[in-house]
Amino acid sequence: MNRALTLLRRRLVGSVFVLLIVVIGTFLLLEAAPGDAVDAYIVSTGGDAGMIELLRHRWGLDQSELTRLANYLWALLHLDLGQSVTFSRPIRDVILERLPNTLLLMVSATALSFGLGSALGIYAGARPGSLRDRFLSIGSLALYAVPGFWLGLVLIVVFAVDLRWLPIGGIETLASDKTGLDRAADIAVHLILPVSALGFIYLALYLRMMRAGMAEVWRQDFVLAARAKGLSRRRIVLAHVARNALLPLVTMLGLQSAQMLGGSVVIESVFSVPGLGRLAQEAVASRDTPLLLGIILTSALLVIVINLAVDIAYAFLDPRVGASEAGA
Repeated sequence: MNRALTLLRRRLVGSVFVLLIVVIGTFLLLEAAPGDAVDAYIVSTGGDAGMIELLRHRWGLDQSELTRLANYLWALLHLDLGQSVTFSRPIRDVILERLPNTLLLMVSATALSFGLGSALGIYAGARPGSLRDRFLSIGSLALYAVPGFWLGLVLIVVFAVDLRWLPIGGIETLASDKTGLDRAADIAVHLILPVSALGFIYLALYLRMMRAGMAEVWRQDFVLAARAKGLSRRRIVLAHVARNALLPLVTMLGLQSAQMLGGSVVIESVFSVPGLGRLAQEAVASRDTPLLLGIILTSALLVIVINLAVDIAYAFLDPRVGASEAGA
């Protein structure tokens, strides 16, 4: 427990600087882009020079870049993300409305890809060079090469349009007035296609990593010793080979969290899931810089939290990691 707390404290200190770099870098990049929220508003609704000046003053766009950055950082210290230009509401409220949908999609897709991918990787790596090993290796490579949006469109055409087994998109049936378990079941049905489209891509990655890790562990001395003792192949695979091959997958789970979050942006657009991905699209279209900053900050915070959890889990799985961190 002390090792985990020491590791957590060191990671948290570093995370503060990471978030600061993300906020400042993103702010400067967005400011360097041509146009602003007023330009997008005038293009869509029209207006004269007086209205443009009034809107720039109301939204603080008539101030210097450094002044706006300083004001934004000061507001962040008070946990204030500002006001959305598009929705005319506090950005924190807008993000909190969409965040659960993105988290639900990410967690479900991660559970599918990591769980099923690890299991198939163990199944393939239990007998390296066998027919099932070759079949799963080739199949996973082909699956990993498929773009997520294309896989999503194929799933929609097959299962939603042709067979009509599943809904085309959305997170739940609109105006259904379902509650409790009925609503949970309705959401689960709507998530089948987007979770499959997002999870299957990373499933192939975990399968190949698990299979490659097991192929490496099979050559270790302790595995040869276990085989010499006459232990059953099933016990060697589960207790020795798969257990040691699983550690790199835990590390990859944290590294892939950012890519999973980025992939969810595309999947949310394909399946019309009202999450952070679609919200980011709306913010970009309307040049709502404060809202986009809030989304990026929230995404960075999510990735940091996931990696913290993975680091702690890895420290428990491999005591050498926590000991080296504590001694550093």
